[in-house]
Amino acid sequence: MEQTPTPLTKPQEPKLPTPPPSPPKPLKKSFVTSLMEAATLRSPSFKEDSYLLSSLKPSMRKSLQDLKNLLSSTNLQDSSIWGIPLSSSGSDDRTDVVLLKFLRARDFNVQDSLSMLSKCLEWRNSFKADTILNEDLGFKELEGVVAYMNGCDREGHPVCYNAYGVFKDKEMYERIFGDDEKLRRFLRWRVQVLERGISLLQFKPGGVNSIIQVTDLKDMPKRELRVASNQILSLFQDNYPELVAKKIFINVPWYFSVLYSMFSPFLTQRTKSKFVIAREGFVAETLYKYIRPEYVPVQHGGLSRPGDLQAGLPKPASEFTVKGGEKVNLEIEGIEEGATITWDIVVGGWDLDYGAEYMPLAEDGYTVSIEKSRRITSSDEPIHNSYTSREPGKMVLSIDNTGSRRRKVAAYRYFVQRPSI
Repeated sequence: MEQTPTPLTKPQEPKLPTPPPSPPKPLKKSFVTSLMEAATLRSPSFKEDSYLLSSLKPSMRKSLQDLKNLLSSTNLQDSSIWGIPLSSSGSDDRTDVVLLKFLRARDFNVQDSLSMLSKCLEWRNSFKADTILNEDLGFKELEGVVAYMNGCDREGHPVCYNAYGVFKDKEMYERIFGDDEKLRRFLRWRVQVLERGISLLQFKPGGVNSIIQVTDLKDMPKRELRVASNQILSLFQDNYPELVAKKIFINVPWYFSVLYSMFSPFLTQRTKSKFVIAREGFVAETLYKYIRPEYVPVQHGGLSRPGDLQAGLPKPASEFTVKGGEKVNLEIEGIEEGATITWDIVVGGWDLDYGAEYMPLAEDGYTVSIEKSRRITSSDEPIHNSYTSREPGKMVLSIDNTGSRRRKVAAYRYFVQRPSI
C-alpha cells in the first residue's frame, strides 16, 4: 500500500533567459544555420484546434474546398497518404486534417499546396515510404540512442529524441556514413523513425496531429554531419509538413544562442513559441515544462529507462523544486514491517548531496542508513533503490542543495510492496 508524502515545495515554472536582440549578419550556410531555418523560417506556428473547420477563417475554408475540387480533377483523387484517403465524401475528417497541413505549409496557396502534395506522393512512391515500417534496416546499435520515439508530452504528442553526439567517434561515423550507400540506408532508417511517430497520430480535428522533436546538440560533429543533416532536413520539410508541434534543442552551445538572438527579432511570437532552446545545465528544467519526468529519458534528467514504456504506462512521478541553499527531506510514512519500498529520484543538473535512511516508529529503534549522504554529479543518472523494512517506520530521502544558489527541478516516485502473509 502506498502512502502519499506531504508536499514540500510548490513547483515553479522555470524561466529561461531571453537573449538580447542582435542585428543580422551574413552567415555561411552550416548545419546549425540549417537547423535554425528548419525550426523557424519554414515552420509556421502550430495550433491543434485550428483543424476544426468551425475555427478556420472563411478564406481558409475556401482554400480547403478549392484544393479538394482540384484533387477531384486529377489522378491524385484515388491516392492516400499515411493510410488516409485524399478524396473523401465527407465521412472521413482525417482528409481535411492532411490537406490543411499542406495548405499551411504553403500559406494557403492552393496551387502551391497541390504541387507540394503531388511531389510528396511521387517521393513516397519512389522511396517506398508506405512499407518502410516493416523493414529491418540493421541499425540496432542506433535504436534508443541516435533517434527514437519515447512517450509523449503533457498534451499527448508523441516525442522523438535525436542525439548525434555518438558520431564524434570516427569509427562509428565511418561505419554509418562511410559511403553513399551507407548514407542512403541511414536516411531511410531516419525516415522510418519518423514514420513510427506519425503512426501514433490521430489526424482528427482537435486530436493529436503532430509530434514533439527534441534534439540534443551535445558533442555533435557539425562539419562531418552537414551532408546527412541537410538531406534529412530537406526530406522532412518537403514531405512532412506541419507534423512537428514543437522543436526543443537541448545542450545548445553558446554560438547557437547567438544565432537565435539574430533570428529572433524577425520572428512572430507564435513562431517563437514553437522553438525552444536549453543550454547545458538547464535541460531537465526545460523538458519538464513540456514532458512529465516519467517520460523523459534518464540521460536527459528524467526517470524513463530503456524498455520501461514497453511494460505499459509508467507510474506518475511527483515533481518538486529545490531552492538554492535549501535542504529538502522527503518523508514516506506508513511503511509496515516486512514491506519493501522501491524508489526513483532525480534532480535536474544534480551537483548536490543525496542520502536515504529508514527511521523506525519505535522510540528505542535505530535509524538505518540505507544510502550514506554523498555527492551526486551532473553526469549521474537517477537513483533507483529498494529497501525491505524490519519494523514499521518511514523512509527519508535527503536532498541537500545548501552549497548552491541555483534552484533545481526534481522528481521522485515510489512503490510499496506489502509483506506477504
